[in-house]
Amino acid sequence: MSGRGADDVPNPDQQHIVNADGQRLFCRYWKPDGPPRALVFVAHGAGEHSGRYSRLAQTLMERALLVFAHDHVGHGNSEGERMSVVDFQIFIRDTLQHVDVVRGQHPGLPVFLLGHSMGGAISILTACEQPDAFTGVVLISPMVQFNPESATPFKVVLAKLLNHMLPKLCLGAIESKWISRDQREVDDYDQDELNHHGGLSVSFSMKLLLATQRIEKAIPTIAWPFLLLHGDVDKLCDIGGSQMMFENAKSTDKKLKVYEGAYHALHRDLPETADSVLEEVGTWIVERIPA
Repeated sequence: MSGRGADDVPNPDQQHIVNADGQRLFCRYWKPDGPPRALVFVAHGAGEHSGRYSRLAQTLMERALLVFAHDHVGHGNSEGERMSVVDFQIFIRDTLQHVDVVRGQHPGLPVFLLGHSMGGAISILTACEQPDAFTGVVLISPMVQFNPESATPFKVVLAKLLNHMLPKLCLGAIESKWISRDQREVDDYDQDELNHHGGLSVSFSMKLLLATQRIEKAIPTIAWPFLLLHGDVDKLCDIGGSQMMFENAKSTDKKLKVYEGAYHALHRDLPETADSVLEEVGTWIVERIPA
């Protein structure tokens, strides 16, 4: 799919922000009935979109939290060439812009980041950029480091070489069978037209690799509160990254919860896992809202 122009966006009147590059980013907001107690920005993963977080957002909304998200550039209903970005920093820049907009509408409220997969990497780097701006960060199966087996030194050198010669070369698609142990969730992922079902380019894969290298350098400086949730059978984002972050970050308020046998999208895994994740996330955030 080529980059979406303004005319290609399903409904240009839908809520959106315009980023620093002039691209429309499609936004979603889940607002509680009464005054919100805190703001939660949700960063979705690679190849998916913000609509896949509706259940998670609604359970948080029921706790009087205002949840908001956008489809990253090149994803979902937002503009931009599909799964292509000049620099990973664009995702972080756009997140900070959206947070500033919503914070401006609700001054004085604490702000939390919640990121899954690539969205976890975005959340980590966003919080590192403005560490005093966020009350806490929730990370569900975050992309912290590449699987050591798939990112061997030889493969990394080869990828760098290919990035110069054939940046658009396809390295294969995300295998949906590893998203969830719940077959209905896998089918839903496969049938979702807003998901990207094509392959990852060498260029985009390199952007992800460079982001994980930035995170690895930043981890020893991290002091903000965070909750890490990861399945021990996650084939898409290596659990070793979460373990490394938990062990090496200097935060005094940090928690790692491992779900035995669980796959990548914990919030969409088997019902008992998904329910536990929603409860864990909601409780953790609410407990950190200043009295």
